[in-house]
Amino acid sequence: MLERRPPNDILYIDLNSCFATIEQQCRPMLRGRPVAITNRLVPNSCIIAASYEAKALGIKVGMRSNEASAICPELIYAETEPDKFIFVHEKLKKIMKDYSPSVVMKSIDEGVIDLTESPKHIYERSRFELGYEIKQRLKDEVGCYMRCNVGIASNRFLAKLAGELHKPDGLDEITAENQRKIFSTLKLTDLPGINVRMEARLNAVGIKTPLQFLDADEDTLVKLVCKSIDGHKWYRRLRGIEVDSTTSDIKSIGRQFVLDGKNLSRSGTDARFVHLAEDVGYRLRSKGLYARGIYVWTYDFTRGYTHTQLIAKETFNSDYEIARLARELYKKLPCPVRIIGITLYKLQSVADAQLCFEQDKKNRIDTICATTDKINLRFGARKIHCADSSGTDQVKCKIPFGSTRYLDHSIT
Repeated sequence: MLERRPPNDILYIDLNSCFATIEQQCRPMLRGRPVAITNRLVPNSCIIAASYEAKALGIKVGMRSNEASAICPELIYAETEPDKFIFVHEKLKKIMKDYSPSVVMKSIDEGVIDLTESPKHIYERSRFELGYEIKQRLKDEVGCYMRCNVGIASNRFLAKLAGELHKPDGLDEITAENQRKIFSTLKLTDLPGINVRMEARLNAVGIKTPLQFLDADEDTLVKLVCKSIDGHKWYRRLRGIEVDSTTSDIKSIGRQFVLDGKNLSRSGTDARFVHLAEDVGYRLRSKGLYARGIYVWTYDFTRGYTHTQLIAKETFNSDYEIARLARELYKKLPCPVRIIGITLYKLQSVADAQLCFEQDKKNRIDTICATTDKINLRFGARKIHCADSSGTDQVKCKIPFGSTRYLDHSIT
Protein backbone atom coordinates (compact mmCIF):
# COMPACT_ATOMS: atom_id res chain seq x y z
CA MET A 1 0.00 0.00 0.00
CA LEU A 2 1.38 3.42 -0.98
CA GLU A 3 2.11 5.60 2.03
CA ARG A 4 0.38 8.91 2.54
CA ARG A 5 1.75 11.87 0.60
CA PRO A 6 3.93 13.96 2.95
CA PRO A 7 3.42 17.72 3.47
CA ASN A 8 5.20 20.24 1.25
CA ASP A 9 8.40 20.48 3.28
CA ILE A 10 10.92 20.52 0.41
CA LEU A 11 12.30 23.76 -1.08
CA TYR A 12 14.41 23.49 -4.25
CA ILE A 13 16.64 26.53 -4.88
CA ASP A 14 18.13 27.05 -8.35
CA LEU A 15 20.27 30.04 -9.38
CA ASN A 16 19.31 31.46 -12.77
CA SER A 17 21.95 31.12 -15.53
CA CYS A 18 24.42 30.85 -12.69
CA PHE A 19 27.83 31.40 -14.30
CA ALA A 20 26.70 34.16 -16.65
CA THR A 21 24.67 35.94 -13.96
CA ILE A 22 27.61 35.88 -11.55
CA GLU A 23 29.77 37.46 -14.24
CA GLN A 24 27.12 40.14 -14.80
CA GLN A 25 26.94 40.74 -11.05
CA CYS A 26 30.71 41.20 -10.86
CA ARG A 27 30.90 43.36 -14.01
CA PRO A 28 27.92 45.76 -14.18
CA MET A 29 28.81 46.77 -17.72
CA LEU A 30 27.69 43.29 -18.84
CA ARG A 31 24.20 43.56 -17.36
CA GLY A 32 21.44 43.43 -19.91
CA ARG A 33 23.87 42.24 -22.59
CA PRO A 34 24.35 38.80 -24.20
CA VAL A 35 27.15 36.98 -22.38
CA ALA A 36 28.63 33.51 -22.98
CA ILE A 37 30.93 31.67 -20.57
CA THR A 38 33.66 29.32 -21.81
CA ASN A 39 36.35 27.39 -20.01
CA ARG A 40 39.05 28.99 -22.17
CA LEU A 41 39.09 31.99 -24.47
CA VAL A 42 40.40 30.12 -27.50
CA PRO A 43 39.05 29.81 -31.05
CA ASN A 44 36.07 27.48 -31.41
CA SER A 45 35.66 27.06 -27.66
CA CYS A 46 32.52 25.47 -26.23
CA ILE A 47 29.90 27.59 -24.46
CA ILE A 48 29.13 26.19 -21.01
CA ALA A 49 26.72 28.93 -19.87
CA ALA A 50 24.79 31.80 -21.42
CA SER A 51 22.97 34.80 -20.00
CA TYR A 52 19.23 35.11 -20.48
CA GLU A 53 19.88 37.90 -22.98
CA ALA A 54 22.05 35.50 -25.02
CA LYS A 55 19.53 32.65 -24.75
CA ALA A 56 16.80 34.93 -26.07
CA LEU A 57 18.88 35.41 -29.23
CA GLY A 58 19.29 31.65 -29.77
CA ILE A 59 22.59 31.02 -27.99
CA LYS A 60 22.60 27.58 -26.38
CA VAL A 61 24.88 25.72 -23.99
CA GLY A 62 27.14 23.39 -25.97
CA MET A 63 27.44 25.67 -29.01
CA ARG A 64 30.86 26.40 -30.43
CA SER A 65 31.91 30.03 -30.25
CA ASN A 66 32.16 30.43 -34.03
CA GLU A 67 28.57 29.23 -34.45
CA ALA A 68 27.37 31.47 -31.60
CA SER A 69 29.16 34.53 -32.99
CA ALA A 70 27.50 33.96 -36.36
CA ILE A 71 24.11 34.09 -34.65
CA CYS A 72 24.99 36.98 -32.35
CA PRO A 73 28.03 39.04 -33.45
CA GLU A 74 27.74 41.24 -30.34
CA LEU A 75 28.04 38.22 -28.00
CA ILE A 76 30.51 38.88 -25.17
CA TYR A 77 32.74 36.00 -24.07
CA ALA A 78 34.09 35.53 -20.54
CA GLU A 79 36.36 32.81 -19.21
CA THR A 80 35.34 30.80 -16.16
CA GLU A 81 36.74 32.05 -12.85
CA PRO A 82 36.13 29.25 -10.34
CA ASP A 83 36.80 31.40 -7.27
CA LYS A 84 33.75 33.57 -8.10
CA PHE A 85 31.47 30.58 -8.56
CA ILE A 86 32.65 28.83 -5.40
CA PHE A 87 32.16 32.07 -3.42
CA VAL A 88 28.52 32.32 -4.55
CA HIS A 89 28.00 28.59 -3.96
CA GLU A 90 29.19 28.96 -0.36
CA LYS A 91 27.04 32.06 0.18
CA LEU A 92 23.95 30.25 -1.15
CA LYS A 93 24.66 27.22 1.01
CA LYS A 94 25.05 29.40 4.11
CA ILE A 95 21.70 31.13 3.45
CA MET A 96 19.97 27.79 2.97
CA LYS A 97 21.39 26.33 6.17
CA ASP A 98 19.81 29.15 8.15
CA TYR A 99 16.46 27.46 7.49
CA SER A 100 17.31 23.82 8.17
CA PRO A 101 20.31 21.67 9.14
CA SER A 102 19.21 19.32 6.36
CA VAL A 103 20.58 20.96 3.19
CA VAL A 104 21.91 19.07 0.17
CA MET A 105 23.66 20.93 -2.64
CA LYS A 106 22.76 19.08 -5.83
CA SER A 107 25.19 21.10 -7.93
CA ILE A 108 27.15 24.32 -7.71
CA ASP A 109 24.02 26.37 -8.45
CA GLU A 110 21.16 24.41 -6.89
CA GLY A 111 20.28 22.81 -3.61
CA VAL A 112 17.51 21.28 -1.51
CA ILE A 113 16.21 22.42 1.87
CA ASP A 114 14.36 19.77 3.91
CA LEU A 115 12.21 21.64 6.40
CA THR A 116 11.26 18.55 8.40
CA GLU A 117 14.34 19.15 10.55
CA SER A 118 13.88 22.91 10.86
CA PRO A 119 13.32 24.70 14.19
CA LYS A 120 9.64 25.16 15.06
CA HIS A 121 9.64 28.92 14.45
CA ILE A 122 10.82 28.31 10.86
CA TYR A 123 8.77 25.20 10.13
CA GLU A 124 5.52 26.95 11.03
CA ARG A 125 6.10 29.81 8.57
CA SER A 126 4.48 29.96 5.14
CA ARG A 127 6.51 28.17 2.48
CA PHE A 128 6.01 31.10 0.10
CA GLU A 129 7.18 33.51 2.76
CA LEU A 130 10.37 31.46 3.19
CA GLY A 131 10.90 31.34 -0.56
CA TYR A 132 10.56 35.10 -1.03
CA GLU A 133 12.86 35.70 1.92
CA ILE A 134 15.58 33.46 0.46
CA LYS A 135 15.32 35.26 -2.88
CA GLN A 136 15.71 38.63 -1.17
CA ARG A 137 18.63 37.46 0.97
CA LEU A 138 20.42 36.29 -2.17
CA LYS A 139 20.17 39.83 -3.54
CA ASP A 140 21.13 41.45 -0.23
CA GLU A 141 24.02 39.16 0.69
CA VAL A 142 25.46 38.28 -2.73
CA GLY A 143 24.38 40.97 -5.16
CA CYS A 144 21.41 42.89 -6.52
CA TYR A 145 21.63 41.16 -9.93
CA MET A 146 21.38 37.64 -8.49
CA ARG A 147 18.13 35.77 -9.06
CA CYS A 148 16.93 32.30 -8.22
CA ASN A 149 13.95 30.04 -8.74
CA VAL A 150 12.30 28.42 -5.74
CA GLY A 151 10.21 25.27 -6.05
CA ILE A 152 8.04 23.92 -3.24
CA ALA A 153 6.65 20.38 -3.04
CA SER A 154 6.51 17.21 -0.99
CA ASN A 155 9.57 15.60 -2.63
CA ARG A 156 12.70 16.66 -4.49
CA PHE A 157 11.40 15.67 -7.92
CA LEU A 158 8.25 17.80 -7.80
CA ALA A 159 10.04 20.67 -6.04
CA LYS A 160 12.65 20.78 -8.82
CA LEU A 161 9.86 20.72 -11.41
CA ALA A 162 8.08 23.56 -9.59
CA GLY A 163 11.29 25.59 -9.67
CA GLU A 164 11.49 25.21 -13.45
CA LEU A 165 7.96 26.38 -14.23
CA HIS A 166 8.60 30.13 -14.44
CA LYS A 167 12.24 30.96 -15.12
CA PRO A 168 13.83 33.33 -14.38
CA ASP A 169 13.15 34.37 -10.79
CA GLY A 170 10.08 32.19 -10.29
CA LEU A 171 8.48 30.80 -7.14
CA ASP A 172 5.94 27.98 -7.53
CA GLU A 173 4.42 25.19 -5.49
CA ILE A 174 3.11 21.82 -6.63
CA THR A 175 0.45 20.32 -4.40
CA ALA A 176 -1.84 17.31 -4.61
CA GLU A 177 -4.58 19.75 -5.61
CA ASN A 178 -2.82 21.54 -8.49
CA GLN A 179 -0.52 18.79 -9.79
CA ARG A 180 -2.87 17.53 -12.50
CA LYS A 181 -3.49 21.04 -13.82
CA ILE A 182 0.26 21.73 -13.99
CA PHE A 183 1.00 18.37 -15.63
CA SER A 184 -1.61 19.09 -18.30
CA THR A 185 0.48 22.03 -19.56
CA LEU A 186 3.78 20.11 -19.85
CA LYS A 187 5.55 17.68 -22.18
CA LEU A 188 7.15 14.48 -20.93
CA THR A 189 10.64 15.94 -21.46
CA ASP A 190 9.71 18.88 -19.22
CA LEU A 191 9.82 16.48 -16.27
CA PRO A 192 13.22 16.25 -14.51
CA GLY A 193 14.95 13.01 -15.45
CA ILE A 194 12.94 12.34 -18.60
CA ASN A 195 15.23 12.46 -21.63
CA VAL A 196 14.39 11.50 -25.20
CA ARG A 197 15.29 7.85 -24.60
CA MET A 198 12.99 7.58 -21.59
CA GLU A 199 10.31 9.43 -23.55
CA ALA A 200 10.57 6.82 -26.32
CA ARG A 201 10.18 3.98 -23.80
CA LEU A 202 7.07 5.66 -22.38
CA ASN A 203 5.66 6.32 -25.84
CA ALA A 204 6.13 2.64 -26.72
CA VAL A 205 3.49 1.67 -24.12
CA GLY A 206 1.11 4.49 -25.02
CA ILE A 207 2.26 7.05 -22.42
CA LYS A 208 2.65 10.31 -24.30
CA THR A 209 1.86 13.01 -21.74
CA PRO A 210 2.78 13.71 -18.11
CA LEU A 211 -0.86 13.10 -17.11
CA GLN A 212 -0.80 9.64 -18.71
CA PHE A 213 2.50 9.02 -16.92
CA LEU A 214 0.88 10.00 -13.61
CA ASP A 215 -2.12 7.76 -14.28
CA ALA A 216 -0.07 4.71 -15.35
CA ASP A 217 -0.30 1.75 -13.00
CA GLU A 218 2.76 0.55 -11.11
CA ASP A 219 3.04 -2.77 -12.95
CA THR A 220 3.23 -1.01 -16.31
CA LEU A 221 6.09 1.22 -15.13
CA VAL A 222 7.97 -1.69 -13.54
CA LYS A 223 7.46 -4.43 -16.13
CA LEU A 224 7.08 -2.58 -19.43
CA VAL A 225 8.76 0.83 -19.15
CA CYS A 226 11.71 0.55 -16.76
CA LYS A 227 11.90 -3.25 -16.48
CA SER A 228 13.51 -2.72 -13.08
CA ILE A 229 12.97 -1.34 -9.59
CA ASP A 230 13.14 2.14 -11.15
CA GLY A 231 9.50 1.67 -12.13
CA HIS A 232 8.53 1.52 -8.45
CA LYS A 233 10.52 4.72 -7.88
CA TRP A 234 8.81 6.57 -10.71
CA TYR A 235 5.37 5.51 -9.46
CA ARG A 236 6.14 6.91 -6.01
CA ARG A 237 8.07 9.94 -7.27
CA LEU A 238 5.12 11.13 -9.37
CA ARG A 239 2.86 10.89 -6.32
CA GLY A 240 5.01 13.12 -4.14
CA ILE A 241 6.74 10.36 -2.16
CA GLU A 242 10.48 10.92 -1.58
CA VAL A 243 12.74 8.37 -3.29
CA ASP A 244 15.73 10.58 -4.16
CA SER A 245 17.13 11.46 -0.74
CA THR A 246 19.96 8.92 -0.73
CA THR A 247 23.45 9.73 -2.02
CA SER A 248 25.62 7.27 -3.91
CA ASP A 249 29.22 6.39 -3.15
CA ILE A 250 32.00 7.77 -5.33
CA LYS A 251 32.90 5.11 -7.89
CA SER A 252 35.64 6.94 -9.79
CA ILE A 253 37.56 10.22 -9.87
CA GLY A 254 38.85 11.68 -13.11
CA ARG A 255 40.02 14.71 -15.06
CA GLN A 256 40.45 15.48 -18.70
CA PHE A 257 41.98 18.35 -20.63
CA VAL A 258 41.64 19.57 -24.20
CA LEU A 259 45.09 20.51 -25.47
CA ASP A 260 45.59 23.78 -27.28
CA GLY A 261 45.96 23.87 -31.04
CA LYS A 262 49.72 23.33 -31.01
CA ASN A 263 51.19 19.93 -31.77
CA LEU A 264 52.73 19.30 -28.39
CA SER A 265 55.68 16.98 -28.05
CA ARG A 266 55.28 13.89 -25.92
CA SER A 267 57.18 15.63 -23.11
CA GLY A 268 54.80 18.61 -23.25
CA THR A 269 51.78 16.33 -23.07
CA ASP A 270 53.51 14.33 -20.34
CA ALA A 271 53.75 17.47 -18.17
CA ARG A 272 50.02 18.01 -18.53
CA PHE A 273 49.41 14.41 -17.45
CA VAL A 274 51.37 15.17 -14.29
CA HIS A 275 49.15 18.22 -13.68
CA LEU A 276 46.03 16.07 -14.07
CA ALA A 277 47.58 13.49 -11.72
CA GLU A 278 48.01 16.20 -9.06
CA ASP A 279 44.38 17.25 -9.47
CA VAL A 280 42.89 13.76 -9.18
CA GLY A 281 45.32 12.96 -6.35
CA TYR A 282 44.08 15.89 -4.30
CA ARG A 283 40.46 15.01 -5.00
CA LEU A 284 41.08 11.42 -3.97
CA ARG A 285 42.75 12.43 -0.70
CA SER A 286 40.13 15.12 0.04
CA LYS A 287 37.59 12.31 0.30
CA GLY A 288 39.85 10.06 2.36
CA LEU A 289 40.02 7.49 -0.44
CA TYR A 290 42.61 5.24 -2.05
CA ALA A 291 42.60 3.77 -5.56
CA ARG A 292 43.61 0.42 -6.99
CA GLY A 293 42.90 1.10 -10.65
CA ILE A 294 44.05 3.81 -13.06
CA TYR A 295 42.75 4.42 -16.59
CA VAL A 296 44.58 6.72 -19.02
CA TRP A 297 43.02 7.77 -22.30
CA THR A 298 43.64 10.09 -25.22
CA TYR A 299 41.65 11.34 -28.18
CA ASP A 300 42.77 12.39 -31.63
CA PHE A 301 40.59 13.42 -34.58
CA THR A 302 42.31 10.81 -36.79
CA ARG A 303 42.63 7.82 -34.46
CA GLY A 304 39.68 8.51 -32.17
CA TYR A 305 39.91 7.26 -28.58
CA THR A 306 42.81 5.15 -27.35
CA HIS A 307 43.28 3.96 -23.79
CA THR A 308 45.13 1.68 -21.43
CA GLN A 309 44.71 0.80 -17.76
CA LEU A 310 46.02 -1.30 -14.91
CA ILE A 311 45.13 -2.60 -11.46
CA ALA A 312 47.95 -1.94 -8.98
CA LYS A 313 49.05 -4.54 -6.46
CA GLU A 314 48.57 -2.03 -3.65
CA THR A 315 46.34 0.97 -3.08
CA PHE A 316 47.70 4.44 -3.84
CA ASN A 317 46.65 8.08 -3.43
CA SER A 318 49.86 10.14 -3.70
CA ASP A 319 50.57 12.50 -6.59
CA TYR A 320 53.90 10.78 -7.04
CA GLU A 321 52.40 7.33 -7.57
CA ILE A 322 49.48 8.53 -9.71
CA ALA A 323 51.83 10.52 -11.96
CA ARG A 324 54.27 7.62 -12.21
CA LEU A 325 51.57 5.16 -13.25
CA ALA A 326 49.94 7.65 -15.63
CA ARG A 327 53.21 8.39 -17.40
CA GLU A 328 54.01 4.71 -17.77
CA LEU A 329 50.61 4.06 -19.28
CA TYR A 330 50.82 7.10 -21.55
CA LYS A 331 54.03 5.71 -23.12
CA LYS A 332 51.88 2.94 -24.60
CA LEU A 333 49.55 5.38 -26.38
CA PRO A 334 50.12 7.26 -29.66
CA CYS A 335 51.12 10.91 -29.87
CA PRO A 336 50.29 13.72 -30.72
CA VAL A 337 46.74 13.86 -29.36
CA ARG A 338 43.95 16.40 -28.85
CA ILE A 339 42.48 15.40 -25.47
CA ILE A 340 44.03 13.58 -22.52
CA GLY A 341 42.43 12.11 -19.42
CA ILE A 342 43.05 10.17 -16.20
CA THR A 343 40.46 8.23 -14.21
CA LEU A 344 41.03 6.48 -10.88
CA TYR A 345 38.74 3.60 -9.97
CA LYS A 346 38.34 0.66 -7.58
CA LEU A 347 38.23 3.19 -4.76
CA GLN A 348 38.30 2.24 -1.09
CA SER A 349 38.35 4.15 2.18
CA VAL A 350 41.13 2.11 3.81
CA ALA A 351 44.65 1.65 2.46
CA ASP A 352 46.11 -1.82 2.09
CA ALA A 353 47.82 -2.71 5.34
CA GLN A 354 50.57 -4.82 3.80
CA LEU A 355 54.04 -3.50 4.64
CA CYS A 356 56.80 -3.36 2.04
CA PHE A 357 60.57 -2.84 1.91
CA GLU A 358 60.05 0.80 0.83
CA GLN A 359 57.62 1.63 3.66
CA ASP A 360 59.76 4.53 4.92
CA LYS A 361 59.74 6.07 1.45
CA LYS A 362 55.95 5.67 1.22
CA ASN A 363 55.50 7.28 4.61
CA ARG A 364 57.62 10.26 3.54
CA ILE A 365 55.60 10.64 0.33
CA ASP A 366 52.34 10.54 2.31
CA THR A 367 53.65 13.23 4.66
CA ILE A 368 54.69 15.42 1.73
CA CYS A 369 51.24 15.05 0.12
CA ALA A 370 49.42 15.91 3.35
CA THR A 371 51.59 18.96 3.93
CA THR A 372 51.28 20.13 0.33
CA ASP A 373 47.49 19.79 0.48
CA LYS A 374 47.31 21.91 3.64
CA ILE A 375 49.48 24.66 2.16
CA ASN A 376 47.58 24.75 -1.15
CA LEU A 377 44.24 24.73 0.65
CA ARG A 378 45.26 27.70 2.78
CA PHE A 379 47.17 29.81 0.25
CA GLY A 380 45.65 28.78 -3.08
CA ALA A 381 45.84 26.00 -5.63
CA ARG A 382 49.27 25.03 -6.96
CA LYS A 383 51.25 27.21 -4.62
CA ILE A 384 53.28 24.01 -4.30
CA HIS A 385 53.33 21.48 -7.11
CA CYS A 386 55.58 18.98 -8.82
CA ALA A 387 58.42 20.44 -10.88
CA ASP A 388 57.39 18.15 -13.75
CA SER A 389 54.07 20.03 -14.08
CA SER A 390 55.69 23.46 -14.34
CA GLY A 391 54.43 25.63 -17.17
CA THR A 392 51.02 23.97 -17.28
CA ASP A 393 48.91 26.62 -15.56
CA GLN A 394 46.60 26.63 -18.59
CA VAL A 395 45.26 23.27 -17.37
CA LYS A 396 42.49 24.98 -15.44
CA CYS A 397 40.05 22.91 -13.47
CA LYS A 398 36.50 22.96 -14.80
CA ILE A 399 33.69 23.77 -12.39
CA PRO A 400 31.31 20.78 -12.32
CA PHE A 401 27.58 21.30 -12.96
CA GLY A 402 26.40 18.00 -11.57
CA SER A 403 28.43 17.51 -8.43
CA THR A 404 29.70 19.53 -5.50
CA ARG A 405 31.68 16.78 -3.86
CA TYR A 406 34.99 18.66 -4.14
CA LEU A 407 33.86 22.24 -3.62
CA ASP A 408 34.20 22.08 0.15
CA HIS A 409 37.92 21.83 -0.41
CA SER A 410 38.24 24.95 -2.57
CA ILE A 411 39.60 23.21 -5.65
CA THR A 412 40.22 25.71 -8.44
